[in-house]
Amino acid sequence: MEWKTHGERQIYTNKWVNLCLVDVQQPDGRRWEYHVVRLRHLAVAAVVNDRKEVLMMWRHRFITESWAWELPMGLVEEGETPEEAAGREVLEETGWRPGPIKPLIYAEPANGITDSQHHVFRIDGATYAGPPTEKNESDRIEWIPLSEVRGMIDRREVVSSGSLVGLLYLLMDEAIR
Repeated sequence: MEWKTHGERQIYTNKWVNLCLVDVQQPDGRRWEYHVVRLRHLAVAAVVNDRKEVLMMWRHRFITESWAWELPMGLVEEGETPEEAAGREVLEETGWRPGPIKPLIYAEPANGITDSQHHVFRIDGATYAGPPTEKNESDRIEWIPLSEVRGMIDRREVVSSGSLVGLLYLLMDEAIR
């Protein structure tokens, strides 16, 4: 059953987020305005070294007032591919220069309210280039053994959807290798 769109208007916009009211009609004929959050797309990087460790950042998120481990990630800038964004974010946020980048999985984490796209990449290997240039991203940057990731998820030490999707797919990918 497909909903029909009759129009859209922005009610708030800035460089990070657009809040829109979309004039929709449901299959039963009911027509109303639906709130939609339009976001820039996100690139996520699962960097794995030859010791089967994944590069992660321990960071605070003020919105949820929580600390958790996350994969390097960030918004795709205008004129940039998601793959380029993933590589740039790894270097800026961790100080590690990424090795070969390949797509791992694509996700739309909350497609009932937002059009946000998460492009998750696997990066095999990285070379330390120096301290991160993004000083406000994390308190710690560590290589975490893949064997510990499932327990971290179970203990809610990893909660961001971009990190969860990437790590779970990475674990599945590693299991069948």
